[in-house]
Amino acid sequence: MIELSEPLHEIIFFLLEVGIILGSLGVVLLTNIVYSAFFLGLVFFCISILYFALNADFVAAAQILIYVGAVNVLIVFAVMLINKPQSKKLFSFWTIGDKITFLVCLSLFFLLVTIILNTSWSSITLITESKKFLNFDFTQNVQRIGYLLLTQFLLPFELLSIVLLVALIGAIVIARRENLMKITEKVQIKEKS
Repeated sequence: MIELSEPLHEIIFFLLEVGIILGSLGVVLLTNIVYSAFFLGLVFFCISILYFALNADFVAAAQILIYVGAVNVLIVFAVMLINKPQSKKLFSFWTIGDKITFLVCLSLFFLLVTIILNTSWSSITLITESKKFLNFDFTQNVQRIGYLLLTQFLLPFELLSIVLLVALIGAIVIARRENLMKITEKVQIKEKS
């Protein structure tokens, strides 16, 4: 367990939150899909570092292995196999749907901020009772999670890996079908001329 001073802890949290916000904006606003996927990896990585700062080492390691190491790599491979034509602009023009979505997301954001600021966090029973959990030995909990993942939850764990594999195969099939269609169109054009 890493003991950090309070100002250093706040600086780390501030930098991580800025990284998450900027990465999220990069995912949404950039028109290049590969760059958006890399910014999504930045968001996942900042969230995992946030878990490390909160002394949730197992969740942080799982976040890095599953989301950064598997899901984001899958997204990057799928994006690179699709061969979508690249636009020359860094930011695209906003359509009416983009503006409506932006307003809905902005209103949800302000609603959440208002709820967070108006909630009396010190009186919530889960927070007041959570101080008891700080005295527990968490290594036993990590071992228990590992045991449950390989016994009781083995089937959902393996089904999730199969779903990810099917998604990757689907992305490859879609990319090859589009390339095959382009090749047949070129051949037909050459045969006509």
